[in-house]
Amino acid sequence: MINSIYFVGAGGIGMSALVRYFLSQGYNVGGYDKTPSELTEKLIAEGASIHYAEDVNLIPDCFKDKETTLVVYTPAIPSDHKELTFFRDNGFDVQKRAQVLGFLTKEHKGLCVAGTHGKTTTSSMAAHILHQSHVKCNAFLGGITKNYGTNYLLSKDSDYVVIEADEFDRSFHWLRPYATVITATDPDHLDIYGTKEAYLESFRKYTTLIREDGALVIHKGLEMKAEPQAGVRVFEYSRDEGDFHAENVRIGGGEIFFDFVHPDGVVKDIQLGVPVSINIENSVAAMALAKLAGADDDELREGIRTFQGVDRRFDFKVKNDRVVFLSDYAHHPNEIAQSVRSIRELYVDKKIAAVFQPHLYTRTRDFYKEFADALSQLDVVYLCDIYPARELPIPGVTSQLIYDNLRHGIEKYLIKKDDVLSVAEKGDFDVLISLGAGDIENYVPRMAEILGRR
Repeated sequence: MINSIYFVGAGGIGMSALVRYFLSQGYNVGGYDKTPSELTEKLIAEGASIHYAEDVNLIPDCFKDKETTLVVYTPAIPSDHKELTFFRDNGFDVQKRAQVLGFLTKEHKGLCVAGTHGKTTTSSMAAHILHQSHVKCNAFLGGITKNYGTNYLLSKDSDYVVIEADEFDRSFHWLRPYATVITATDPDHLDIYGTKEAYLESFRKYTTLIREDGALVIHKGLEMKAEPQAGVRVFEYSRDEGDFHAENVRIGGGEIFFDFVHPDGVVKDIQLGVPVSINIENSVAAMALAKLAGADDDELREGIRTFQGVDRRFDFKVKNDRVVFLSDYAHHPNEIAQSVRSIRELYVDKKIAAVFQPHLYTRTRDFYKEFADALSQLDVVYLCDIYPARELPIPGVTSQLIYDNLRHGIEKYLIKKDDVLSVAEKGDFDVLISLGAGDIENYVPRMAEILGRR
């Protein structure tokens, strides 16, 4: 009988939600992570046993019995990791994080959000709407919600579980959604998929996994073939048209209002708690999921009004009459383009700059022209070195590729990531955004401190 869960990669944003789930269920929980972080320290304070050296001898004895221990790992962990190798060689039950989430969607009604971008904000919005509604929910999220200061929500009374459905390494194929949103299918993770066609095929297969009593809410106009099984209800959504959409959009005075159109009627005067234009579409998708789960119109309105956002998702750090500074996790060209458009709408006549740390050599190699196009809509671009994550360098693939393709006349600089503090001190801009999914985030608190004094 399993009474202990060991996580290899415990500090990952998705893994840590599962750590918290199993702690709440009374299991012994421990694990390894490469580096200490605020999140791992919180997990330790909550009862998890976590160490930071890749060493089998540091694994507590209570996790060394294969009859009582389940091992969970993230695909970001190298296959030759010493601890992972130990567990595999000794016959432990070793499962991907996605397999464990898949089990939860079989036991409960999974409300899943898939897509190249928008997953974390949309799933967090849906979770917040449901959590403050009569429906309630459990949630495993890909970011720390500002409303709750966590990436995990628990309800002992709800059969719904909100899950971010990650396409990396085809992880979302383990899920069995009751209802799912698909936000976007812009090709990504080509180091895994190889081709755009294989990437789109992966999403097609995902739609076949929806329960026959469930629902698919798909963004209108996506370049993919959906093949849900008979019985699945299919809806389209977008900002401006579809079964779910927004109308009568009003933007001004730092606020955004709109009316939410759904198949059974209209919810008037939705106010965005995080008033940036990309969140109009994100909230349409989130409200669609919540509506399908049974939230009423007043609960939809109140949920969106009180949603405070997610760390690193269009996350304002400094906002005064001298300078604005925000952090955004955007690491795909289309995400960056949407972020830039939203900033332009908010700050029409301002000088807008970005510090961008490209994420992965393969993604830079595959999309450097698209990155350059998106960044070229800014006034100033500071390009850091590529964050490698799980990858080794690729000859000839550096941030220079993006730099050389930025539009003529843009103010542009190649910098080291340590230079971002100097950018905060001396840069000439009205608005600065930090972009990327790498360790650039570690510099954001200090940058905010510097900019707050300017």
